[in-house]
Amino acid sequence: MADTKGSGKPTKVTSPIKLAHVVLRTRPETFASMVSFYKTFLGAESSHENEFISFLTYDDEHHRIAIVAIPDIGPKDAKTSGLEHIAFTFATVRDLLTSYSQRKELGIAPVWCVNHGPTLSIYYRDPDGNHIETQVDVFDNAEDASAYMTSAAFSNNPIGVDFDPEDVIKKLEQGVSTEEILKRPNIGPRDLTDVPLVVESH
Repeated sequence: MADTKGSGKPTKVTSPIKLAHVVLRTRPETFASMVSFYKTFLGAESSHENEFISFLTYDDEHHRIAIVAIPDIGPKDAKTSGLEHIAFTFATVRDLLTSYSQRKELGIAPVWCVNHGPTLSIYYRDPDGNHIETQVDVFDNAEDASAYMTSAAFSNNPIGVDFDPEDVIKKLEQGVSTEEILKRPNIGPRDLTDVPLVVESH
């Protein structure tokens, strides 16, 4: 039942149990390249596909991404408001870096690698210019992650600290602990002025 607190109007809407999927619109001339990119990027396959729509799945959901070719639309404009990125979580640091290496071998390079604090994240750009985050959680549970996000360290720098994934791979090979790899250095305050995803839109 909705919480009304005597007013008759709900004070809180019932939350969904999960985020089901994301739908991306593209131009007909870029439809094939977008579908191919996401199949490769996510190790996904089509649960249904025709000449104007593709439903992509990589887990137990019937589709996580859908791509639709819309006639008579222009290319993405980075200088407008809207969705910034979508994010995909990996189980371990090793899985995140393995997928990075696999994509690199397939010609898909990241545009930004950053330790946000709650996550270690690697960002990419799809053929239309949409941003994609691949990440691994730094903390073992949501409570610890939420506590970190209320800390002075996160308030001082809510953006994160850039890192080189090749350095992380070397550390993994050398047997450096995951805890040490995920520890975010203190670089002081940081704002959006040097974030690659923001800078490229100006």
